[in-house]
Amino acid sequence: MPRAKRGFKRRRRHNKVLDRAEGFVLGRKNKFKRTAEAVDRSFIYAYRDRRAKKRDFRQLWIARLSAAANNNGISYSRLIAALKKAECKLDRKVLSDIAIVDPTGFSAIIEQVRALAPAQ
Repeated sequence: MPRAKRGFKRRRRHNKVLDRAEGFVLGRKNKFKRTAEAVDRSFIYAYRDRRAKKRDFRQLWIARLSAAANNNGISYSRLIAALKKAECKLDRKVLSDIAIVDPTGFSAIIEQVRALAPAQ
């Protein structure tokens, strides 16, 4: 039986993994075994962090809204409750952007829904 060295097929498979390791350092960019381990781990992190990114951004928007609402004399939870009663279709992302870019416009939104805010 002839000896099979797996010449170009192995090289093609290795190169596919090595190409995905662009930007890795030391042996993780040029030693196949360490590269394969690092690339597999990077896929796990990428999958996890695509989901964590959504949580992180929502947390950021809420923190910004809370700070902007407190500057206007209303708590975050009362603001959200009032916006829901007013059937405001703006989400937290848009509201936090308005609070940063146009503070006077954000104050106007708060004044419109302040009457609907729950009593303290």
